[in-house]
Amino acid sequence: MPEKDSGSPWQALRKHTAARIALGRSGVSLPTHAQLAFQLAHAQARDAVHLAFDVAALAQALAQQGMASVPLHSAATSRAVYLQRPDLGRRLDDASRALLASEVTGVAGVAGVDIALVVADGLSALAVQRHAAPFLAALRERLAREAWTVSPVMLVAQGRVAVGDEVGQLLQARAVLVLIGERPGLSSPDSLGLYLTWAPKVGLLDDSRNCISNVRLEGLAYAQAAYRLHYLLSQAFRRQLSGVALKDETVEEGAALAGARNFLLA
Repeated sequence: MPEKDSGSPWQALRKHTAARIALGRSGVSLPTHAQLAFQLAHAQARDAVHLAFDVAALAQALAQQGMASVPLHSAATSRAVYLQRPDLGRRLDDASRALLASEVTGVAGVAGVDIALVVADGLSALAVQRHAAPFLAALRERLAREAWTVSPVMLVAQGRVAVGDEVGQLLQARAVLVLIGERPGLSSPDSLGLYLTWAPKVGLLDDSRNCISNVRLEGLAYAQAAYRLHYLLSQAFRRQLSGVALKDETVEEGAALAGARNFLLA
């Protein structure tokens, strides 16, 4: 029979985390249900990495919110190539580059916008399919209160974070915001990451970006993520920088935890 740990403080802690703690045991092994749950989580993480990005479905969801979008593709021609060649996921393919540079597409008419919006599948298309549209809705509520100019949403298949630098440079945007599926974890196959870069151009390093991660229903809520991002945007435009020189100084809504007793020291 699995060991019962009802009196252990770890059991109470399980209510507050998805981490695999206090799983009990059956002999010298994990209980069957815990082992099966681990295998399921591992399979879901693998599926998230290989799931195809449904650009048309996301474009439709954005259109229902009144947001225009433009389908693009990185230089990685397939998912296999994307996983083996990270460098190709950081650049647009020739057709996408020409599309953004073309005067006849109408996209060039937004050149010089404050913010270029980019959504890329990254390592979890599941994350952007689930969370990109509702997060952008929350962000637009904040941006609508001020005079921000924003590009259509660039939907980049097989894209990595740095592909936003090229998009932003082609659009002559003052800043670029990349929404991307993060590497799946065993409890979070659908985590969305937000990357803000001031003065985007090809060749920037990751220390030029600010990141807000774990945007999902079980993680950082859309409204709170939009609040943090709006703060970073405002500071980036005021100070004309991003990355390691720009800190997130928003007030955390976790004051109740400050006085919580550490059961490990009890």
